[in-house]
Amino acid sequence: MDVELLQKGLYALFFAVIVAIGISKLRGKKFKLPPGPVPIPIFGNWLQVGDDLNHRNLMELAKRFGDILLLRMGQRNLVVVSSPDLAKEVLHTQGVEFGSRTRNVVLDIFTGNGQDMVFTLYGEHWRKMRRIMTVPFFTNKVVQQYRAGWEEEATRVVEDVKAKPESSTTGIVLRQRLQLMMYNNMFRIMFDRRFDREDDPLYNKLKALNGERSRLSQSFEYNYGDFIPVLRPFLRGYLNVCRQVKDSRLKLFKDYFIDERKKLGGSKVSNNNELKCAMDHILDAQQKGEINEDNVLYIVENINVAAIETTLWSIEWGIAELVNHPEIQGKLREELDNVLGKGHQITEADTHKLPYLQAVVKETLRLRMAIPLLVPHMNLQDAKLGEYDIPAESKILVNAWWLANNPAHWKTPEEFRPERFLEEESKVDANGNDFRFLPFGVGRRSCPGIILALPIIAITLGRLVQNFQLLPPPGQSKIDTTEKGGQFSMRILNHSTIVLKPRV
Repeated sequence: MDVELLQKGLYALFFAVIVAIGISKLRGKKFKLPPGPVPIPIFGNWLQVGDDLNHRNLMELAKRFGDILLLRMGQRNLVVVSSPDLAKEVLHTQGVEFGSRTRNVVLDIFTGNGQDMVFTLYGEHWRKMRRIMTVPFFTNKVVQQYRAGWEEEATRVVEDVKAKPESSTTGIVLRQRLQLMMYNNMFRIMFDRRFDREDDPLYNKLKALNGERSRLSQSFEYNYGDFIPVLRPFLRGYLNVCRQVKDSRLKLFKDYFIDERKKLGGSKVSNNNELKCAMDHILDAQQKGEINEDNVLYIVENINVAAIETTLWSIEWGIAELVNHPEIQGKLREELDNVLGKGHQITEADTHKLPYLQAVVKETLRLRMAIPLLVPHMNLQDAKLGEYDIPAESKILVNAWWLANNPAHWKTPEEFRPERFLEEESKVDANGNDFRFLPFGVGRRSCPGIILALPIIAITLGRLVQNFQLLPPPGQSKIDTTEKGGQFSMRILNHSTIVLKPRV
């Protein structure tokens, strides 16, 4: 290590100690802060709780300190909310006060310091981006326009699985084929394009760059430099890799997709002169001066990460639970056969008349929430939450997974039991009508992708159960459902091999 750099770091640490102690004393006089472990200068609670602030670790802290707690992670204040009433305050009642986003050193790189929609501050830019993205992506009209495409992609999955002899004997990693399906579902909406096969070079380049972006942004490895700015010189190599991945992704989006769409001049549907795909709408907004070229790129960035992978994770979790609970799989198959008939493949319109399928989807989202802490919120000004004062620019985490899995609020929450949504929780929906169950959040900064995710998950699970018996590999009674947590995500750790025996 460079001696001069080390010397500067030590001076900075000494100065930070003095500042931290001073700020701590001032804040102690001014604020009634939420409870939490006692912080130490510079590091706060980082040495006590570590980097891995996943939903289960935060649940354990909530059991110790209560439904609202404060962690001082270096120079950051992190407030964790774990009750329905407090979640309502953050997401709904005080939705404006807590409506901004906190970012970090890595997400600043990938979002161009908040030029996107997901991580931008609450304000005029967010309202503009939300409005521009809603019409081409997040309306019932979009669902009706693209549902036949989703059904076609599901049909192709079934056909491809049946064409692989090993799928019915030793099994296959179905996720790989489902990933292609999800890319096609979203790229049809975005660019009116699809990829024909898993070995398509452009698809694999896109998938690799998106995967690396997710890995780098969801890792806990960089937290020390994010929490304690004087340590950021040690992150230089990590952040350089992030910049390289960001530049490569944006160049790929521009060269192979956005510019190609521009060449078509905003392709029109011949019979009614409407803009054909989402990118046509977005480029139209750019031509009108509502957004700039960077905003266009970061809209594509958001969709590539938020819409594709999270829905894929939920489908993968749903399949895993159906494999591990054959009795539930059997009940679902029976409903599909009885309501639709064995010769009728499920469509989007059918999903609304299949209550057990809807319950399976909701139970998957409850027990295996893809974004268990939601996307972090932030208050730009000092605020009140419950009886406590929340200093300005605090990072607010709503532990939505714990809200949906707390035995104080749910009967046997550790069980995968879809029947709960037909019995004691029959009035609870995934749209946030109950603050115990918020898989997509609720309020101003909720995930608008719910309108696409729910039908795609239902169609995919329904088609698979209609056409196959889903089983663990030979010699196994269950597949591994160990969780892999990230900064605010949860996916299955091991992409499981499953056996898909065609139904006779």
